[in-house]
Amino acid sequence: MSVAQRKYFTEVAALADKTVAVVTTNGKTFNGTLIGINPDNMSLCLADATEGGKQLHRIVLNGATVAQISTADKPFDLKSLSGRLEKVFPTMVKLYEDQGFIWVMDKVKLTEKGVVEGSGPAAERVQKVYEAFMSEAKQA
Repeated sequence: MSVAQRKYFTEVAALADKTVAVVTTNGKTFNGTLIGINPDNMSLCLADATEGGKQLHRIVLNGATVAQISTADKPFDLKSLSGRLEKVFPTMVKLYEDQGFIWVMDKVKLTEKGVVEGSGPAAERVQKVYEAFMSEAKQA
């Protein structure tokens, strides 16, 4: 897989769990939370979707019918957070941007939602760095 293909799939994967608008080839627009993506054919699954005023609990759209996917949400900046953590934990931070998480000291897993794996003083310190980062992002 080329670098460009990896970047493309990273960008598409970053839309997971975000509110998106999907326009189909027949002109219908679906708004909902993107909860699943099949990278082989770009089929999508939306939760709590709406289409023309109609509420849909779940809808799966065939990738062949998807003309456009858009979001107004700004993606979470894992790279900047990783850089901030690197200052506190030099050489102990691994960024997995394509998978949406950061490993700290090979035992604390951090996502855009905070610490999701790990405990103890290291996890508490990582969580504090995360909270400071989020606080500054909201003020910007």
